[in-house]
Amino acid sequence: MRVKIPAYPAYRQAGGRQALEDVGYMGHFSFLSVDLQNDFTTEGGKHYTPKASVSFLKETLFPFLKERDIRVNEIISDYRQPRPGDKDESCAPGTWGYASIVPRELVEAEWLKCMNSPIWLRENIGAPNKKPGLPYQDPAKFGRWLKDNVGEPGEVTPVVFGLTIDCCVLSTLQELSWRGYYPAVLEEGVDHYSGRVEDKEMVLKSVVSNWATVVSWHSIKEKLE
Repeated sequence: MRVKIPAYPAYRQAGGRQALEDVGYMGHFSFLSVDLQNDFTTEGGKHYTPKASVSFLKETLFPFLKERDIRVNEIISDYRQPRPGDKDESCAPGTWGYASIVPRELVEAEWLKCMNSPIWLRENIGAPNKKPGLPYQDPAKFGRWLKDNVGEPGEVTPVVFGLTIDCCVLSTLQELSWRGYYPAVLEEGVDHYSGRVEDKEMVLKSVVSNWATVVSWHSIKEKLE
């Protein structure tokens, strides 16, 4: 769901963070979550570490969006083997670890991937009782899903949150940027794989700025109220 705002959020540097300014021409936000599955977000998950973003999402963002009937587009992963170059096996369809913490009533559309980048698909992706195929790339299919659900480049600002900022969130921001979007990453809504604040801060400052703008919840919230 695209949420109308008064004007395009252009960005400037302010106190070490980006601030939204009411200038320009784009007038919609579109919220996009990445890999908020139990194996990453919940104690007992295969890749769990305590992360402040999970509490923020559950206690602040999701209730806010639900109250205003604002939907979220969601990217999740099927990380079963085979996955050449990555020996990990997690987020298996049909298991507790695969389930997302995003409330189902908030989800507008869902995209499944099988590697860090969202352009990687496979045969039987998301099918719990079928053997998964080898990963392959389908950039065009992902591009169609973005345009159908997130919106057209130049008309919408994707607001991305999820896990992790040093891996799958970063890969998603890169794909969005390369396709002509100007994505924003919600500072409170992301974390590093380690869960350490200093690691998250390092990535936000040194890497993410190449592909997206880091925005605070306060900046987004004031546009939606």
